[in-house]
Amino acid sequence: MRPIMQKHSLLRRSFGRIGILSIVLLLALTACSSNEERDAGRSAEELYADAKASLDGRSYQTAIDRYRRLTTLYPFGRHAEQAQLDVAYALQQARRPEEALTTLDRFIRTYPTHPNIDYAWYLKGLVHYGEAMGLLRTLFPGQVVDRDQESARLAFQDFQELIQRHPQSRYVADARQRMVFLRNVLAEYEITVGEYYFRRKAYVAAIGRAQYVIENYVGAPANVNALDLLQRSYQKMDLPELAADTGRVLELNYADELEQLDEEQPGWLSRLWPFD
Repeated sequence: MRPIMQKHSLLRRSFGRIGILSIVLLLALTACSSNEERDAGRSAEELYADAKASLDGRSYQTAIDRYRRLTTLYPFGRHAEQAQLDVAYALQQARRPEEALTTLDRFIRTYPTHPNIDYAWYLKGLVHYGEAMGLLRTLFPGQVVDRDQESARLAFQDFQELIQRHPQSRYVADARQRMVFLRNVLAEYEITVGEYYFRRKAYVAAIGRAQYVIENYVGAPANVNALDLLQRSYQKMDLPELAADTGRVLELNYADELEQLDEEQPGWLSRLWPFD
């Protein structure tokens, strides 16, 4: 008898949970329906003002819902266009980068001449930048996975697009500063990988990484390390002429920095590199 009673008790609890869940869903649907009915008679300006108030109050999910309701009721016009940018910002703040990027890509394709198109490019760069500089990267900057590097490269490209397309934008100054930081991080990462190849005697691969830094990250502090890696790799491959030419470039352009090069004192990224 006891197992049967326990079974009936479990069934009653299960049905009770289902009943509570049904009530919650019904209330949610009723609330959504009442909100839609309430908003149906309101102007685009009023709906936008409500959504903006939620955004300013950092109620990001509420703002997203209100902006989307606005674009459903009024799919055309300046408020609907601006709402898409605001939704992208709210999604970024809510840590939903993939949705934010999808929204921004759609906006850029649909409204290429919008007065705030420069902000769309800037915000897209910020979303990728946030992905690259997430908590894991902040705590363990040397343990960088491919996705982190890809996000950093995409952020660099987005900021570059902004500067090239809209050089007079007010966001250019901030974008340039972020690009310098990204350039330096990406360059040092390439050197870290190159040094890993060098230690494994994969000198061709090390040369490839060093050359990539020199060609793509002009002005990065890691350029001196790239030339040094290049020279050492040429020496190991018994290519004295190329090693000598690289050495002359080093001495001509980085005479002061050469004194600071010390193979026994790797950079911060190298010290945290997960492979010996």
